[in-house]
Amino acid sequence: MQYLSAIDTPNVAFMLLCTSLVMLMTPGLAFFYGGLVSRKSVVTIMFQSFVSMGWVAILWFVVGYSLSFGSDIGGIIGNPKTYFLLNHIEPNTMYTGNKGGIPLLVHFGYQMMFAIITPALITGAFANRVNFLPYLMFLTLWILFVYCPFVHMVWSPNGILAKWGVVDFAGGIVVHATAGLAAFASALYVGKRIPNEDKSHNIPYIALGAGLLWFGWYGFNAGSELQVNAITVSAFITTDIAAAFAAITWMIIEILHVGKPKIVGLLTGSVAGLATITPASGFVSIQSAALIGIIASLVCYFCVFIVRKYIDDALDVFAVHGVGGIIGSILVGVFAATLWNHTGPSGLIESGSFLQIGKQFTAVMLASVWSAIFTFLILMIINFITPVRLSKESQNDIDMMIFSEDAYKN
Repeated sequence: MQYLSAIDTPNVAFMLLCTSLVMLMTPGLAFFYGGLVSRKSVVTIMFQSFVSMGWVAILWFVVGYSLSFGSDIGGIIGNPKTYFLLNHIEPNTMYTGNKGGIPLLVHFGYQMMFAIITPALITGAFANRVNFLPYLMFLTLWILFVYCPFVHMVWSPNGILAKWGVVDFAGGIVVHATAGLAAFASALYVGKRIPNEDKSHNIPYIALGAGLLWFGWYGFNAGSELQVNAITVSAFITTDIAAAFAAITWMIIEILHVGKPKIVGLLTGSVAGLATITPASGFVSIQSAALIGIIASLVCYFCVFIVRKYIDDALDVFAVHGVGGIIGSILVGVFAATLWNHTGPSGLIESGSFLQIGKQFTAVMLASVWSAIFTFLILMIINFITPVRLSKESQNDIDMMIFSEDAYKN
């Protein structure tokens, strides 16, 4: 066991608060997605988010944390025995990944919240089309064979990508790129909705969900420093500035494109900005964060329309989260500055070198391809056991067919 001389009480309190904020993001996502889908499938999409809070927590406790942060095996995965069932972990067992003076259980809980929301993001892509048992099977296999390996490769000190110099402050590669490409692959695999309904059924739900996501994202990004210092503060502010610039940029584009501002567009833009700043939040200046927010909306807005022509990604998960995570991860190699994080890389603008861009690009492409291929394979395997896609009849009234529950009736 690893013990330190003292627990840093303020850091522990801060990290428990951040853990709670990240936990709140999953209910926020449930409301955000719940408002975007039709009224006949709101129970299903919300159930998929909330069940992740239970099932992924169990997986994380049993073996997920070990696979992610256990003793290294080849730089790709952690030893499943290291923290299996948190065996031999005591209240005063300390996390030694930084000098924040926090117990290992705090790090375990904080990272568990990331593991919970990441696969929940994917559900927006196959809304209305996937049965509940196949979803639980997918949830299990995806966490173990996609999410945990990339957590280890990028965030574990001995991970192969971490040792190479790839950085991801809060999850552009680990969370958004992997979930976004899984969304793309799953939407491609299950095909189009029948009927294909694109109208949002409850705008107040969307606004509530987006507000909770934005609020929780402060814990998501600022908490990733794992202690309170100047980097924590800058990560907090860059998160907000990027989201604000992205939201207003999306609104302006929409006015120019369709003639009117839309609140759903404004909120979608904020989420695009939040996803895009995530990998860079603790490495870039406030001014760079504003540019990243603008770039996020410019790119993601048009990606939404391009992707819709080819696949039925119901809630634009790939175009917003996936593309946002990808471009944000690459932009770390452009805007990262040692003035804002002396332990981080030096980007193109500061150093004049393309080296960090190359590392970031390689890592995000590896994560994207890995996630897309494994997602497709996982769905194929599950389909041999039980049909993944719902029948046409079930899609017409999915909540009643699967759960015998209606969101708006007793």
